[in-house]
Amino acid sequence: MAGLINLRVNPNLTCRLPSRQAFRSLQPFSQFNIKYPEASFTSIGLLKKPLLLVQAALEVTSTSMDTSLPSGDVLRVWRSADAVCFDVDSTVCLDEGIDELADFCGAGQAVAEWTTRAMNGVIPFEEALAARLSLFKPSLSQVQDFLEKRPPRISPGIAELITKLKENGTNVYLVSGGFRQMIEPVASTLGIPYENIFANNLLFGDSGEFLGFDASEPTSRSGGKASAVQQIREAHQYKTLVMIGDGATDLEARKPGGADLFICYAGVQMREAVAREADWIVFNFKELVNNLP
Repeated sequence: MAGLINLRVNPNLTCRLPSRQAFRSLQPFSQFNIKYPEASFTSIGLLKKPLLLVQAALEVTSTSMDTSLPSGDVLRVWRSADAVCFDVDSTVCLDEGIDELADFCGAGQAVAEWTTRAMNGVIPFEEALAARLSLFKPSLSQVQDFLEKRPPRISPGIAELITKLKENGTNVYLVSGGFRQMIEPVASTLGIPYENIFANNLLFGDSGEFLGFDASEPTSRSGGKASAVQQIREAHQYKTLVMIGDGATDLEARKPGGADLFICYAGVQMREAVAREADWIVFNFKELVNNLP
């Protein structure tokens, strides 16, 4: 590309951001003057109402930008993965589970602000988790009522992707900072064994009153997803493991002994700091399906 290019996104196209290598070799991400709408992205696919992404004007100033498919090395790792670990909120599901539960309990806005800070890596995850729960202290009956009235919304294309991975002999895990009580219905829908869930656990008293959360779970603290992924890899001696998610805690999983590859899923939320460090950025799970054997 040369000079100033003004693009209006075609809803039938998949939009790709520059590769990780391009981010590092060119100007900082913010200097590309990529303008997004203020609201979060929705999932790309065949939807009935226009996408926010389609409504945005994408203005890019650069003399050279790599918008090609990921490198051959990245694709080789993806296609040979023994296991794939998925974040749940804003990845496997369209919503942030704790935000939805808080909204159901009347504390949505205050909790959502803490979630944004946690997912962008601004504050330690355990601090954000405790602060969010303290704002509404959900009882067991509230959680059960919430799950009945607001069942989880699965992201478009994720069921097809997980089915394809399992057909190829790839094991699938859910590694989440969310709560097991809310993730088990998602796992059941997608055919993922409960023992493949690594998540937090809400604690309740004999009368169903909120007591807190299990701080012994690795995903209850910063760096916890990296620890969980390392545990998964060591327990099963996987040679190649991939992490897919949207937040800073997902990116942390790409550490020695953890994930070999981090794929940023930006079909729901675009987090600039996370996208900048990703090995591959996708807005549509169909792209991952199409690049499997």
